[in-house]
Amino acid sequence: MPHSPKVAAGRGYLAIPGPSVVPEAVLNAMHRPAPNIYAGELPDLMPKLVEDLKRVARTSGHVAIYIANGHGVWEAGLSNVIAPGEKVLVLATGFFGHGWAGMASGIGAEVDILDFGKAATIDLERLAEALKADADQQIKAVLAVHVDTSSSIRNDIAAVRAVLDEVDHPALLMVDCIASLACEVFEMDAWGVDVMVAGCQKGLMVPPGMGFVFFNEKAANARASMTRVSRYWDWTPRAHAQAFYEFWNGTAPTHHVYGLRTALDMIRAEGIEAVWSRHETLARAIWAACDAWAEGGMLKMNVQNHTLRSHAVTALHLEAPLATDLREWTSQKLGLTLGIGLGMVEPDDPNWHGFFRLGHMGHTNGHMIMGLLGGIEAGMKALDIPHGPDGLSAAAEVIGGG
Repeated sequence: MPHSPKVAAGRGYLAIPGPSVVPEAVLNAMHRPAPNIYAGELPDLMPKLVEDLKRVARTSGHVAIYIANGHGVWEAGLSNVIAPGEKVLVLATGFFGHGWAGMASGIGAEVDILDFGKAATIDLERLAEALKADADQQIKAVLAVHVDTSSSIRNDIAAVRAVLDEVDHPALLMVDCIASLACEVFEMDAWGVDVMVAGCQKGLMVPPGMGFVFFNEKAANARASMTRVSRYWDWTPRAHAQAFYEFWNGTAPTHHVYGLRTALDMIRAEGIEAVWSRHETLARAIWAACDAWAEGGMLKMNVQNHTLRSHAVTALHLEAPLATDLREWTSQKLGLTLGIGLGMVEPDDPNWHGFFRLGHMGHTNGHMIMGLLGGIEAGMKALDIPHGPDGLSAAAEVIGGG
């Protein structure tokens, strides 16, 4: 690795696609002694917290909160509506679609996967054909990932619902918004989503530890028809809790609750539409820089069609092993941590070192993104990675409103 001065002292920047940067206000809210879980301000804040969570998800339905990561709420959502032997159809546009499919197999579901590759969105015609072929309507749920964090594909969930409606199929529409909630435009009720799962550690800006399952009345009716649901995963008591412990089926993640309360206050103060707009602008700045670097260089964005790109994460490719070299350089020399490539090839494949990702979700702003891009450009120069000029200028023009 070429010699260059180390300037990594000071606060590091975690620019991976989750966990995201945690705001100081959230950390400060969590920095307190253990609270009373039986009475007082902590139990009293839950009704408003639930209301504000549903406001971010754009739903008047229900939400169940779990001490869990994204994998936990994958299982929680499935466990409430899918019995062993029942069929689900998974629409995969990257690593995490296959991950949710594996979770469905683990609870005994029969899983069919429509795989659209790692750089393309859901093919609606193929979806319609699969649903029409299900003449006996054995498919109980269609599973889709709004933003697949591995590929950075953003899928059109409203269009998936339109296909289900056009072919008059009763399957539940279940959506993974782990990487997109509070980053991308998402309208649970307006788009006809029956079950949505999310985590606290990305757009919601809280350290990992809480997961959420939002569901409507159609999904609640499906739960009511289940003969058995694990008492821990059962969303009914959580969504209709009267006592504080009922929200959690036991002891709450108390400090996470305080952090989430503060994060939701921040989102409400900014306005969810403004949050969406900020993420879009910062994503376009990143794309502009990457387009400029790609001119005469070797950097490539995984998703070529900008209308299909996530506003929360960008997947990138360099000739192996340059992506790993670049990540190591920015980490060691600058204190800037870029995301590993995930799910594009197997980890034991040498080409694994040709992929990396940028997280630009949650608590990010213009100067952070310009710093991220400046760090990448410095690394490419230090490592003699061919790249076009004017990447930073292109990004600055987007952020400056040009």
